[in-house]
Amino acid sequence: MNTPNKPLVLLRRDEVLRRTGFSVSGLYEAMAQGRFKRPVKNGGIATWPEHEVEDFIRQRIAERDATAPRP
Repeated sequence: MNTPNKPLVLLRRDEVLRRTGFSVSGLYEAMAQGRFKRPVKNGGIATWPEHEVEDFIRQRIAERDATAPRP
């Protein structure tokens, strides 16, 4: 989630892949399925807002925790 005090940062594909663990084809498949947001063009280069990538990761963690068995 973006906060007013945190500057907006755009990430290039290699950084998105590193943070999410996607392969290139996995990233584009997730976008085609609507599971991952499409990039923002920045001077013809595909970039993703950092907060959207972080939100995606947080959602995956929340989904895992919601289905994890409770001790």
